[in-house]
Amino acid sequence: MSAVRRLAAGALALVLAFGPAAPLVLVATAPAVAVQPDEVMTDPVLEARARALSESLRCMVCQNQSIDDSDAPLARDLRLIVRERLAAGDSDAAVIDFLVARYGEFVLLEPRFGLHTLILWLAAPVLLVAGGLLAWRVVARRSRAAPAPLTEEEERAIAAVVDETKG
Repeated sequence: MSAVRRLAAGALALVLAFGPAAPLVLVATAPAVAVQPDEVMTDPVLEARARALSESLRCMVCQNQSIDDSDAPLARDLRLIVRERLAAGDSDAAVIDFLVARYGEFVLLEPRFGLHTLILWLAAPVLLVAGGLLAWRVVARRSRAAPAPLTEEEERAIAAVVDETKG
């Protein structure tokens, strides 16, 4: 199958699956890369390192977007700093340390593990385990509790309803 036919088949599948919203789905699933052509380094190895670092750094304007994906001017400045530091011979760790010293640990999309971030790293697993134990306890308690026997009045009421439906 030629490339054009594959593309047409993919477009048709999108339209059939999503109807008129297919173009929106196509745009939403496209990789967002904001790196400008003038930022790209001539050395492909350094460029690959720069892109990997850019994907792990937070845009301080967009907050939950990497500088690799952000079009904000500050993100562009950070991408340029990363590339300058790599061109100067810094290691990946040195570039990260430089940016953390300048902007704080908030610049990292994934915070470092340390005493000051211990609660951040441990809160989710602790809450998950506590919730699981609580759910287990509730289910165990409910399964052990036997239903109370019916009173004579309740049994007469049920018998009356059953007799009405039969007769």
